[in-house]
Amino acid sequence: MKSSNLVLIAALLLVWNIVVFLIYGIDKQKAKKGKWRIPEGTLLLMAFLFGSLGAFCGMHVFHHKTQHKKFILVPIFLCLHLGLLIWWIVS
Repeated sequence: MKSSNLVLIAALLLVWNIVVFLIYGIDKQKAKKGKWRIPEGTLLLMAFLFGSLGAFCGMHVFHHKTQHKKFILVPIFLCLHLGLLIWWIVS
C-alpha cells in the first residue's frame, strides 16, 4: 500500500477517534444536566467502528460509563483493534 494511503487512513482514524472522544464528553455533559442522551448502543457502535481509542479515553477522562457492564466491550474492542493494527503492520 502506498505511504500516502497509510497517511490518509491514519488521519481518518485520528479524526474519527477525536469525534468519538468528544461525543462521549457531550453525553456526559447531557447526563449531568438531565437532558436527552445518546443511546448506549450508538456509543458502543462508534467504539466498535474503529473509535475504540477515543471511546476508551473519553470514558476515563470524563468518568463516563466506566461502571456500566456492557461498556467492558470498549477495552475489548481496543485490544481487537490494536491486534488488527499490529497484524496489518507485520504482514
